[in-house]
Amino acid sequence: MAFESTESAKAYWKENLRLLLSLLVIWFVVSFGFGILLVEPLNSIKLFGFKLGFWFAQQGAIYVFVALIFVYVAKMNALDKKYKVQED
Repeated sequence: MAFESTESAKAYWKENLRLLLSLLVIWFVVSFGFGILLVEPLNSIKLFGFKLGFWFAQQGAIYVFVALIFVYVAKMNALDKKYKVQED
């Protein structure tokens, strides 16, 4: 991975960290917020016969985490192309 300049490398890592932090915040909100803090209000809603709070705690957070992995891969591939450091 060779960057064109130091400024380009700094901009790349700044965007990378911003993406990573935003995805981690989403994961935290879904897993901790929906699965633990908001479990009681969400349990009044049913999803496939299960209480929604229970579903988020047991399965939803895992599904969101896997989806975030795919989002991260797609966004990082776009970021690599933007800064011309993609793998061929």
